[in-house]
Amino acid sequence: MLDFARIMLRQQVLADFGEFALRSQDLDKILAEACRLVGDALGTGRSKILEIQHKERSLLVRAGVGWDPGIVGQLRMPMEEHSSETFAIEAGEPVVTQDISKEERFDVPPFMKEAGVVALVNVPILLPGGRAYGLLQVDDLKVRDFGEDETQFLRTYAAILGPVIDRLLMARTLYSSEERFRLTVEAALDYAIFLSDPQDRITDWLPGAQAVFGWTAEEAVGQPSAIIFTPEDRERRQDQWEIETACQEGVAPNVRWHVRKDGSRVFIEGSTRALRDPDGTLRGFLKIGQDVTERRRSEEQLRENAARLEVLVAELQHRSRNLLGVITSVAYKTLGEEGPAAGFLARLQALSRAQGLLSEFGSDTAEVGALVRAELEAHTEISPPKVALSGPRVLLTVRQVQNFSLAIHELATNAVKYGALRDGTGQLSVTWTVSQDETSQRRLFLDWTESGVDVQPGKVIRRGYGRQLIERALSYALHAKTEFVLGEDGVLCRIQLPLE
Repeated sequence: MLDFARIMLRQQVLADFGEFALRSQDLDKILAEACRLVGDALGTGRSKILEIQHKERSLLVRAGVGWDPGIVGQLRMPMEEHSSETFAIEAGEPVVTQDISKEERFDVPPFMKEAGVVALVNVPILLPGGRAYGLLQVDDLKVRDFGEDETQFLRTYAAILGPVIDRLLMARTLYSSEERFRLTVEAALDYAIFLSDPQDRITDWLPGAQAVFGWTAEEAVGQPSAIIFTPEDRERRQDQWEIETACQEGVAPNVRWHVRKDGSRVFIEGSTRALRDPDGTLRGFLKIGQDVTERRRSEEQLRENAARLEVLVAELQHRSRNLLGVITSVAYKTLGEEGPAAGFLARLQALSRAQGLLSEFGSDTAEVGALVRAELEAHTEISPPKVALSGPRVLLTVRQVQNFSLAIHELATNAVKYGALRDGTGQLSVTWTVSQDETSQRRLFLDWTESGVDVQPGKVIRRGYGRQLIERALSYALHAKTEFVLGEDGVLCRIQLPLE
């Protein structure tokens, strides 16, 4: 009759624990109740659950009854080789000690001796898949031989406890992940995040969406996502294109102006992503976008300012060219076209041509090849093999163009008067390349080579303005290196110009 009563009591304990585990989602309370029930079932009033701490390789007294304060939730036992607890976990078998004073197999933790523990029984707690969670241990303050029926009861109890612990651990991990996600999306107020159903009606409107667009969740949920699209985009069915593209491609870009609740505009950079079940069934859409309105407006303002500046530069170049034309005209009428005034007038015309090229390029730069051709065409007809030009496209700045074009003008003028362009015997080759010097500075290398010339010493670029411009002014104004050589059959001029 006594055995039957014990069996009924233990079955009642298992039933009570099962009902309690189903009602509670608190792991600490479930573990504490498990210890209370099993202690009462075996008549000791003292039990504990030890949880493996893998990083520290120790056992934490996670729950228990009948223990002094400072033990449960705080005490950690090292997983030592000669402990019954470690053996039970690693072997996956129960361990029974009738009298610890006679125990020769295992060492007993000091805190258990201090508590007066004399006998103990423990069984491992395994999670689904056979992973060890820890140990269920029942202690007695007197010598006791825990029988086979009691050991089997504890094994059954631990087998029920393992899945319960696993479920709650997974729930806790999931809750923690969801909580981190919630905190993240609620803090990301610069990002509008919301969900819609397969018909693109809003189902979830997160705080960032309210911060960006102005509608509350109560106002937005149930509305079509198109409420945030501008009237012109809705007229073009841009909202429909977006979800159709997301369905076909998985994701669709959403980079355009949108509208807020108050009618103002907000520029969004984001995307719409289709959400599907594993079987491919469309669940809805996830829409994420960042408010970049200020940056967009700044970029538009910069583009507008750049366009205005380009117009102003073009106008300034046009006026400069006109002014040079007026000065040239006045100089012709005042000084005449002969004598010392002729060189001055020719140089004004060279500057006017350079300004014309700057206007033609529509910017504050002009191309080297165009500058060379313009100067030569102003003096003579360019045709091979008399004149050969070759080189890559290289742009010079406004500051470089003025001095460079004057230097080419002086070389061309001299070639027409005294050099390769004076008659039919000479030839002119102008070549240029770009490379880096020893300091990694990009430099223009230009060679002006005349050949087949009957050289007349003293006449080929006299040491006047032209020679000084090439050898001194370019070096001073543009940090250029120049070399001017009068050879046996013509002029060789080399210009090395650092590019900006």
